[in-house]
This record gives sequence, C-alpha cells and structure tokens, in this order.
Amino acid sequence: MDLAQIFADLDAQPWAEWEHAYGSADDVPGQLRALASDDAEEAEEALYELYGNIIHQGSVYEATAYAVPYPARLAAAGIRPADMLVLLGCIAESEDERSDTPGVCRVAVTAQLPLILPLIEANDTAVRQAAVWAAARTGAAEQVLPALRRCWESELDPLVRAEVLAGTAWLDPATAEEFEKAVLGEAPGDGGGHGERAAPVRLAAVLACVDADLPWTPVHHDALVALLPVGPLVAGRFDQEQTEPFRYVIEGLLERDTEEAREAAFTLIEAGLRHTDADARGEAVSAAEHACEVSRAATARLAGPLTVLLDDPSSASAALSVVHQLGRRAAPAVPALAAIATGGGELADRALAALVTTAPELAAPLLAADLARRPRALDAAAKLSPWSRAGDARAGDPDPFPYTPELLDAVRARLAEDDIDWNGSIHLGLLLAGWGHRAAAAVPDLLAALDRYPFVVLRTLPAVCPPEERARAVAALRDADLTGQNPVDIGSALHRLSGGTDEAGDTGDSGAVLSAVVEALASGGRDMTEAAKLAGELGGSQTSASLLPHLRAALSDTARGTTDSSEAGRTNPDLDSDTEIARALWRLTGSADEAVPIIAGVLEEADGDWHRWQNVRAARAAAALGERGRPLAPLLERKLAHRDHAAAAVLALLAVDPAGQDHVRLADAALTSAETDADPLTALDVLRAVGTDNLTDDQHRRLTRLAERDAHVFIPGFPHAPAAADARFRQEARALLRPDPRSGPTLPA
Repeated sequence: MDLAQIFADLDAQPWAEWEHAYGSADDVPGQLRALASDDAEEAEEALYELYGNIIHQGSVYEATAYAVPYPARLAAAGIRPADMLVLLGCIAESEDERSDTPGVCRVAVTAQLPLILPLIEANDTAVRQAAVWAAARTGAAEQVLPALRRCWESELDPLVRAEVLAGTAWLDPATAEEFEKAVLGEAPGDGGGHGERAAPVRLAAVLACVDADLPWTPVHHDALVALLPVGPLVAGRFDQEQTEPFRYVIEGLLERDTEEAREAAFTLIEAGLRHTDADARGEAVSAAEHACEVSRAATARLAGPLTVLLDDPSSASAALSVVHQLGRRAAPAVPALAAIATGGGELADRALAALVTTAPELAAPLLAADLARRPRALDAAAKLSPWSRAGDARAGDPDPFPYTPELLDAVRARLAEDDIDWNGSIHLGLLLAGWGHRAAAAVPDLLAALDRYPFVVLRTLPAVCPPEERARAVAALRDADLTGQNPVDIGSALHRLSGGTDEAGDTGDSGAVLSAVVEALASGGRDMTEAAKLAGELGGSQTSASLLPHLRAALSDTARGTTDSSEAGRTNPDLDSDTEIARALWRLTGSADEAVPIIAGVLEEADGDWHRWQNVRAARAAAALGERGRPLAPLLERKLAHRDHAAAAVLALLAVDPAGQDHVRLADAALTSAETDADPLTALDVLRAVGTDNLTDDQHRRLTRLAERDAHVFIPGFPHAPAAADARFRQEARALLRPDPRSGPTLPA
C-alpha cells in the first residue's frame, strides 16, 4: 500500500464540517499526511497535534472516527506502525466521547482489525506489543481473542506476553483464574527469563487477578513482594492506569470494601515499607499515601510503620509526605519528627511542617527559633488560620496555630526584614490574623512594614489592632503612599478599623471607603464582587445610600435587562458580581424587589456543571432574603436534581419557604450530595436544620454509613488534607446521630 492509496479519499471528506477538541477539523488532513513525512521532526509534531485534536486528554470527537482509517493504513504499510497502533488503542479505549453517536470511535477502530491483527505477528517486538494492546482495547472479543491465544503460545518476549495476558483478561475476565494457576503457580523467576516466569508476565497476572476481583491470597502477596520494585516492570507498557502497579493493587483491594481486602492491602503495604530496596519502599510509601487518602482505617494502621521510615535517611523524605497528612493521628511519629526538625536543610523544614499538624504545641518553639529558614513549616502553620480556609468558618474548625510570645517576637523581627517573598509575607500575616488581638504588639511592626508589604498589612492590621490603637492605624493608612494598591483593599481596611460605624467620618475615612467602592464598581473587573461585598457591609448609613446608583450601574447588561441572557451569556465572574450586588442592594435598601429578579437570573443561567460555585453563592444570597425570597422557590427546586447544587439549594428553600417543604425529600437531596462527595459539609447543615429525628429509617442508615464506613468522604476545597477534612465531617455526622435513639455506639475515631 503506497501513500496514494492510503490517502486516496482524504480530501474528499468534509473535514471542515466535523469538529475536534478545538473546533473545525479542517487541519486534520494535513496532520494525517505529515505522519508519513520523511522528516522525523515533522511527523512527530503531526502526531502530537493529532493527540491534542482528536484524542484530547482522553476525549474523542466527531472527527476522530473519520480519522481512524488513515493511521491504521499507515501502520499496515509499515509507516511508524507502533505509534499508529498506540494512537488507535487510545481512541478505542476512550470512555469520553464528545459526539452524537456514542461508541462510534471504538466501532471505527474495530473496523480496522483486519489491518491491526496481522501486526500481532510482526517482526518488530514494539509493533507486536502495540498491536496486541490496540486490538484488545476494541473490546471485540470474538475477533481478537483467537489471535491473542495464538500469540500466547508462540510469543517469547516478556513485555509482549504481559500485554497478551492483560489483553486476554481484559476481554475475558474469566481467564484471570487460568493465568493465576499457570503463571503465579510457577516459581518466581529472576525477571530476565521468558515464558510464564518472566517478571513482567507475573506482574500482569497479579494485576489481572485484582481486576477480576479474585480472592487475594498469600500467593498473590508473595508474588508481588518478590517482584518489588514493580514500577520498572510496566515502564514499557501502555495502560496509563497501571503506571504505579503497587498503588493500583492497593486501590483495587480497598475498593472491595471488606475487612479481608483492607487487611490484605495494609499487610502488603507494611511488607513494602520493610523492603530492603529503597525504590520498593518508595512505592510502598506512595501506596500508603493513597490508602490514607481514601481509607479511614489506614491512617491509624499505617502511622506506626511509616514512623519507622523516618529513621532511615533514604526513606525519610518520602515518608514525610504521608505523615504530614495524618495530622494528630501521626502521634507515634512525634519524637522522630522533632529530632529531624531540629536539624538543618529542607528535610528539617518538612519535618517541622508535619509536626505543625501533628503536635503544634511542640512545633511552635521550634518554628520561633528558626522562622526565616522554615518556609514550609510557616506555610503549614498559616493554613490553620481561619482566614486561609476554603468556605465559611464552622464550629469544629481547628484552632489557629498556637500563640506564644516567642513566636510573636520572631514574626515581628521577620517583618522588619525586606527579603520576605510574596508567599512568606502572606503566611506571616495569616499567622498574626489567627491570633487576633493577642498579636496587638505587632501593630507598630505592621505599620512600619506598610511600604514594603502593603498587601499583607491591609488585610492583617484590622484583625490584630485593638480598639485603642485603631485611630493611630487609620491615620497611618491615610498618610501612607498606597499608590498601586487595590482601592477595595484600602477601603475594606479603613472600614474594619473604624468598627463598621461612621466614626471615621470625622477624618474623611468614610468618604475614602465610599470612593474606593465606587472606583472598583466602575472598573468592570474582578474587583466588583469584593466591592459589592464591602458596599453591603456599610449597612444603612446615609452615606452608603449614595452607593445605590453605582451598584445598579455595575450590574451586567443581562441583569439590567438590556441584553437577553440567551444571546450574550455571562462569565462566572459576571454571575458572581451580579449575585453580590443583589445582596448589597438588599442589605442597603431592606427591600427584596431588586434582589429577587437578579438572583433569579443567576440561578436560571448558572444551570450546568461549570457553575457549581455560582449556584452555591446565588442560593446563599436567596437564603439571606428569608421569606421575602419566596418567588425564588421554583428555581431552587430545580437545583435539587444536581448533586453539586442541591445542598445549598435545600438550605435556601428552608429559608425562603419553610412551611412549604417536604423535609424527607430535602434530606434525601442533601444525603445524595454527601454520598457523591459534592457538598458534604453543607449537607450536614441541612440535616441539622431538618433534625435527625425527622429522617426516615433508610435516611438514618445512610447518614450512619457516611459516618462509620471505611471510605473517606471527600470535602471540596481541602485537596491537600483529605483525611483531616473527612475527620471533621465524621465528627459532625456523629454528633448529629448521637441524640437519635436509633443510633448505637459509634466506632472509635
């Protein structure tokens, strides 16, 4: 097959009418032709572009199916065959099809099996392996399995045999048990042999057994431990889900959600953590990290074995990443962490950061002693500040990092220096803000640093400044050269320092606050949302009434009714600013007449997966109206069907129309939100409002399972501390269940 045959019908296709990830597919013909270029760099660039266009991040499109025949023909003609086959396999395995005909892309690859299957017998090992993988990914068992069985009987290369085993088990899971007996029943090889005893083949058999949910036995355990480290054994394989085999096995076992499988997973991790090979221990640490992220039992079980690694210089760094996430459950590690933290360098800083979350009282003096050289530990301490957390402050939030006079002195001394980077200055401010008036001694230091770190000072000063110092602070801000600073930041600081009253009016600061709000509202930028919040905080004072025309003018064209939302649409920042302006209008006028239609428009337009927080904010704004927001009830009802929006919508419905609600139905929507990890903490707020005694027996069982199951509940906004966030959810859920007579004794935390 020559190039003329391969591309004979290429230009006859209506590529401009089809779409790929970036719009019209009219560029695809040129990219397909370039795959056959004699210029290797040009061909590589074309392959890269095709991955971005027709298999973009695993998604396939209308144009993808029409492009499939050409790489298949190129492979059959011996033109970059391995690359072409891998491209076809990626298309075939995609589960994210952005076309009007589901499955059409996999069907298109399946249609090319007459060209793909003969390549399973190619002379080139890489081509055989790629052909096996691509053929299996079509899912066409009847056509592919006979070819794979023939290959299994004759193939000698370990990687190809591993691919054949994996593909056969993929197409027919029942064969995993056959491979278990044929492959894992053999004595372990040295990893360099052929046949069943080759290490890649034995690993493929273990992974197939996990995928097929076969009972995990000592044979599987011993086989995997003997193969460690297993990462290199899949380096030449194509399955992207199995690039970390140890972690993949642990994930598969934990997903079975049985005591036996959990025990098998933890025992396997412990064996890996004790391994003599540093790379093997590293794989076990990665697996332990995943286990602690998803399993409540893992944190207590693995804290001890992980602690042992802290005494080993070759493993301490990797172990610290996991210990850091365990929080107070890592108590066994405290002596080792303290010993490392008193040393020098990055490892000491990381150990101190872990100690901040594990034993903050012990960490405080160590941080004070070497503040400038402990940026990670300072970051960890700052994140305990209520100001640094995602969402609203809640009962049960962790306390700020412990206050000590020595640490306050260290922060004050650090503020006098001019070499603090951006993040470091913010972390110092968060630390002070968390202490509130206990950090009042730092007010002169903050004022002295105003010219060097104005962003931080404007946010921190109001939190730490005691009443008797506020006049001095206001005067300092008024006299400072704050050119280039956000006017909303300046106005907010002045407002908070004046105590939210008109006391600053005598010095002209009320006018400065109003001017800042007006300037930001007129800017049309992202500052409008913060400006509207500040406007609402000004209350019903006479001067704040002058803001009403500016707020109305700052509304988007859609909110003002000058543009149809179906024609123009609003960006997410537009939706957020309209919501906040509606709240400000309500707070300043006391009338819901303007706010209701604005919030209604946001709820109507923000109706998809990409508007999660816009819906949540609009629902909270609706709830703030109380029963004056009752006209919004039908729109809020619609939100109950979307898991990301449901919990906030339920709280709003309880506020705007409390008498007209079916509490059982609302509790059901909230529980679904928690069970799908959409908005679990707000769901608990709903159940608290409804009352657990009003839950049905089934709903009570669902809440009990959320509180007592092994799998973590994932809380949006806490990606770096999933275990700690889940512990907070579990504590609140158990507190809700405790007064209910249907609740038995809770399990240990």
